[in-house]
Amino acid sequence: MKKIYKNLLFLTIPFLLSSCISTKDVRYLQPNESLVINEEGLVPYNLPVYRVTKNDMLNLNIVTTPKGDAAQFYSTLNAPQGSTAAGTTAGNTGSGNGQGGNSNFYFNGLKVDSNGDINIMGIGFIKAEGRTIEEITQEIQTKVNENFVEGKSQVRLNTDGITYYILGDVETTELSGEKKAHKNTLTITEALAMNGGLNRTVDRTNVVIHRKLPEGIKIAKIDLTREDVMNSPYYWVQNGDEIFLNTRSKNLNGLGKDPIQTLTTGVSVITTALSIYLILSRL
Repeated sequence: MKKIYKNLLFLTIPFLLSSCISTKDVRYLQPNESLVINEEGLVPYNLPVYRVTKNDMLNLNIVTTPKGDAAQFYSTLNAPQGSTAAGTTAGNTGSGNGQGGNSNFYFNGLKVDSNGDINIMGIGFIKAEGRTIEEITQEIQTKVNENFVEGKSQVRLNTDGITYYILGDVETTELSGEKKAHKNTLTITEALAMNGGLNRTVDRTNVVIHRKLPEGIKIAKIDLTREDVMNSPYYWVQNGDEIFLNTRSKNLNGLGKDPIQTLTTGVSVITTALSIYLILSRL
């Protein structure tokens, strides 16, 4: 019997060790030689420029002086309280109801149509698909200057912040869902930090990102345990990104979540094996 115990112990120890999660599995941005830095010792920005795609919703606000023939462009930023303005702005409607999106922004914003254009009352159609927000803003500003004295109006065009989506397994339910950041730039580490970070079951080496581009959807995989991920354009979250969190294979069987649980599982395996042996030995 002692020999059986000893054999089971020797078989179980490697099993438990291989099932445990090390600090290398969960630590973010670990140093590696592949990180590119400039001569000043800084990590250069590799921030991709967002280009508008079909079905995007944009927020247009044109600021003008309150006097003169400005009815068609009059901005909500300068409108008297309670008045109706022609500018479109988004409210603070949240997406906590599970339906997602900003309903006020959806009904009042400018939609990029199937031709890739936006239609602005008093201006007409403006090509938007494949262009940056700055490029579209400059063209609208040129059109507005035809109606107002140059320098007396200002075009403000934006998306409804950076909207992104996180999808994980059942253990990341609180992290999953539609997210929104009203910032000009957002890194994936910032996005995860704002949502409480990742638990131990998530495979940080295999985070998949689906990025919506005018030409289609680009699929990329990043490793959050390596600091050279900061050189990747996918380190920067773009509007419409879908972030998929995968579970480690060792966690699917209940192992590796924490040392106590791994030890408990190991003891259960030994106890079950011994019970089966004792039953069979009596037959």
